[in-house]
Order: sequence, then structure tokens, then C-alpha cells
Amino acid sequence: MEYPVFEIKLGGKDYPKLLVQIPDPPQQLYCRGNLELLNSECFAVVGTRKLTSYGKEATQKIVIGLVQTGFTIVSGLAMGIDAVAHQTALDTGGKTIAILGGGTDDRSIGPQINFRLAINILKSDGLIISEYPEGFHANEKTFPQRNRIISGLSRGTLVIEADEKSGALITAHCALDQNRDVFAVPGSIFSSKSLGTNTLIKKGAKLVVSAQDITDEYGYNLSIFEKNSNILSTKDPVERNIIAILKEKGEITADEIIRESTENTSRVLSSISALEIKGIIKQRGEKYYI
Repeated sequence: MEYPVFEIKLGGKDYPKLLVQIPDPPQQLYCRGNLELLNSECFAVVGTRKLTSYGKEATQKIVIGLVQTGFTIVSGLAMGIDAVAHQTALDTGGKTIAILGGGTDDRSIGPQINFRLAINILKSDGLIISEYPEGFHANEKTFPQRNRIISGLSRGTLVIEADEKSGALITAHCALDQNRDVFAVPGSIFSSKSLGTNTLIKKGAKLVVSAQDITDEYGYNLSIFEKNSNILSTKDPVERNIIAILKEKGEITADEIIRESTENTSRVLSSISALEIKGIIKQRGEKYYI
């Protein structure tokens, strides 16, 4: 076995901090690959096994944006949306975690059609996880169980295409039970693959048409945004001052920025506009954030 299996027990130093918070965390995790991803900023992307071209394109577009933001993409290695999410993350140079319903050893990875994808995840410094030991093969009962890990490991869960009784909806319900965010991509009222996602939106899930809809929801509150802000630079002293203020204060209004700054109002406002054009800061409602 080229990539050894590591057992991580509940309460251990490497056990995912977000997963500890769910009502029924696994007593142990069997992991292959990059263990550092266990405590990275994760986001789940799931959906139907029988995807349409619309679902594939939507997955690729949104996952590319999430990877560029800095999220680790979490999914279930199933055919359809899951596989596209994993593969898009790899193609974009991002990191991804696959949660299995069976063991993580070569003989147990399933479905077999995605075995090569699983190996490519490992080769790309990704991670494969299961609560089941080597030699354990997935069954119809273990897939719903693993869904709570997909959502529990993640800040939020995005559902892209799902039938009325899709397994992806189980993941969404797990996320709700865990007090995590649920997002959904709307679809045609004539497509059975959109019945599940449209229903989620009717019940209050955040409607998503781009990765920006997800990142806007978090504003400046995740570590990945802090890390990304470290690489932002500008030579203009007023713009640098505004960035420094936003780093310290988080989301604040233009009036608050002006009060914090020592520059005159018109200079500050023009600098805010310049930073918006450059894509360094964004506006949500009346507030600005990096």
C-alpha cells in the first residue's frame, strides 16, 4: 500500500475540530493522505449521481471559485456531482477530501469506477477518510452514516442537483442538524434533478449561482480570508491604511472607515472605490470587507 492508513481517535490532537462539535462524531477516523487538511477550511459539495450537463457545468464553475478562495473541497467520491467536484478541485490545483462509506484501503475503496480518482486525490496531496477499518466494504446503511462526516467536517454544504429523495439531501439535513450552513443551486422546474435543490431553497437554503454567493456569506470571518489578505498589496498609502483598518475591524461601513482614517472624506471615498475596482475589497449591504 503506497499510502498508509492512519487511525485518529476522538480526542486526539489531529482529530478535526469542527467534527468534534457534531452530536455524534465518529469515535475514530481512518485516514490516508494529507492529515493537515483535517483542520483546514473545508466546504462540502454534493449532489446526484445521475447529473445533467447543467449540473456538471455548475459544479465546475462554483468549485473553481471556492478553490481559488482557499477552501478544501469535501465530497463523497460517488459518481456524478461528487466526482466532478473532486476532479475540478484537482484540475484547479486545489485540495480535496473524499469521505468513504467503506474502508480506505485499495481493496475497499468504492465505487471502483472512481478508484483512479481516489488515487489521484492522494497523489495530489489530498485526503481520503472513513470511520470504517481496512477491509470493510460499503453498504446501503453506511452511506447515510458517512454523510454526517461530510457535513460535519465542513463550514457549509452546497447541494448541486438532487432528486426529491436524493442521498445528497441527507447530507443537507445532517448539516442543518449540526447547525451548519446549507446552500443550493436552483434548477429548472421541469427537471427532476432540481426538485430537491429547489425545495431546499424554498425551505430557506441560501440560493447560489456562483462561489461569490458562498464567500459573501462568510465575509471576513474565516481564517482563509485572513491568509489571503496577507498577500494583498498596494503602494497607495491611503489604500494601505483602509486595508489595515478592515483587517482590524472586519466588516464596517464607509462612514466608519472615514472615522478611523486620518485622511479627508473625498480621498477616503475615492480610495475605497479604487480598492473595489481592484477586487481587494467588496461591499455587502452598507458594509465593506476584504
